[in-house]
Amino acid sequence: MARTFAIIFGVALIILGILGFLPNFITAGKLFGIFASNLEINMAHLVTGILGLLCGFSSNPASRVYFIVVGILYTFLAFLGLANPDKLLLCMFLDNLANNWLHAGISIFSLYVGLTCKN
Repeated sequence: MARTFAIIFGVALIILGILGFLPNFITAGKLFGIFASNLEINMAHLVTGILGLLCGFSSNPASRVYFIVVGILYTFLAFLGLANPDKLLLCMFLDNLANNWLHAGISIFSLYVGLTCKN
């Protein structure tokens, strides 16, 4: 099950990364007019999406490790963003409240999948 989630998650992140480069989906520097977006965020989405696909097509243990690592990273980003709202995260990622809540949701989902999906 973790493999399937990793493939779906990977595809979704790749799509988000690509959409972030298309002007039709960006309004005032925000993807869909909601989520703060810049080159660094789009590249991070593409890289994590590709890693998700690689792990998903590789094995269940690799997919679980992928989700645990992604969950920890997104938890860190969510807390960092909530502590310093509307500022650059790690001096490169644009941030806003919508991003922070999305990061929190992704971290919860990722940790859940990584820690509970045995098959």
